[in-house]
Amino acid sequence: SIFPTIADIIIAIIYFITYLNAWFGLIIFICMTFYLTLTIIITEWRTKYRREMNRMDNAAKAKAVDSLLNFETVKYYNAENYEVGRFEGAILNYQVSQVSISLICLSQTAPSTHLGGAVGDYVLFGTYIIQMYIPLNWFGTYYRMIQTSFIDMENMFQLFEEDQEVKDEVNAGSLLFKLGKVEFENVYFSYINGKEILRDVSFTVLPGQTVALVGPSGSGKSTIIRLLFRFYDVQGGCIRIDGQDISKVKQTSLRSHIGVVPQDTVLFNDTIRENIRYGRTTANDQEVEEAAVAADIHDKIMTFPDGYDTQVGERGLKLSGGEKQRVAIARTILKAPQIILLDEATSALDTQTERNIQASLAKVCVNRTTVVVAHRLSTIIAADQILVVNEGRIAERGRHEDLLQKGGLYANMWMKQQQAQDSDSSSDTETKDRKSEKLQPPSTSSGHH
Repeated sequence: SIFPTIADIIIAIIYFITYLNAWFGLIIFICMTFYLTLTIIITEWRTKYRREMNRMDNAAKAKAVDSLLNFETVKYYNAENYEVGRFEGAILNYQVSQVSISLICLSQTAPSTHLGGAVGDYVLFGTYIIQMYIPLNWFGTYYRMIQTSFIDMENMFQLFEEDQEVKDEVNAGSLLFKLGKVEFENVYFSYINGKEILRDVSFTVLPGQTVALVGPSGSGKSTIIRLLFRFYDVQGGCIRIDGQDISKVKQTSLRSHIGVVPQDTVLFNDTIRENIRYGRTTANDQEVEEAAVAADIHDKIMTFPDGYDTQVGERGLKLSGGEKQRVAIARTILKAPQIILLDEATSALDTQTERNIQASLAKVCVNRTTVVVAHRLSTIIAADQILVVNEGRIAERGRHEDLLQKGGLYANMWMKQQQAQDSDSSSDTETKDRKSEKLQPPSTSSGHH
């Protein structure tokens, strides 16, 4: 495109000088030079706006991807509207920078108005051709753009047709929270038709009690927690909180009373402060720091060079497992829910970190109705009731001591874990003994000294 244009200009200048007058050639040369200089200056000026526009576009896309990848966390904290707001803000910033670029482009096309004058037939013929070609050219471009946009919109409309799995009933009321009594009554549930995950599950958690769910993986423990949070609706039976069927109340009102500390904590690519504030997006900085103190992570945050403004990286990769888990606990403390669900909240941590975090969790759960999915049985000895889930049913229930006396599934699991722990700790002490042997000088040589 560039070379034919330059050739056009040179031919025009030669034509005017040869057939008309050197002045005409000079005028065209000056006009063209002026126009090109202006174009280069404006384009250079535009570059920074273009960079800014790309930055805004990236920010909008990053926010969208972050909130979609971490959709469970968004739902845990009822933050759908907050995420929509953040995304909307990013899109508006992008649009502002796009408009400023369009205005610059407009100013660039202004100087290219054609040279009028009495150059007779040549100008007349040239102008006619240009006037015909320009609309035709634009017509082709616009037609292509419209076609592309329609194809892109097809995808968008398909998304709008997607059905929501969990819908609020028409005229659903809000959950009236009284004491926090949770009841499962003959609950049946399956993710895939014909493959039941839960069969006839019934239990009651009294206000302020802690109930632990234990059992082999795949037995349906985490599913019970998901159903209580209403990620899915039950296929049979009923789940009640304070006597109200949770499928008859608004999801947002139900979720505002429940806090979840999940197995793997998801952090957003933002500062630690904003990640903790996610528990209650309206909280001020002081409340955020108080929650961090309660979750026993404040001192650690203060050792980071940027403190609370430290970026945690994609999905929080700059923090250790224990630090992430404490951020999740701080979030839940900030949300201050009346019912707490812990889904194997410490299974990914080493024993020492787990003990420390158990202490933080115990503080959070005082006087709150708590449902715990436990991997290590030693962490739930003090639970008011332990439910042993096996193949979708509750096989055994009772307190720790009663279940041990029964000598059933629970007693068996306890024995296995104790043996595993003993072998771990004995290998630990062996290595410690070896280390201390190395430190002491051999007894024979000490005699000679």
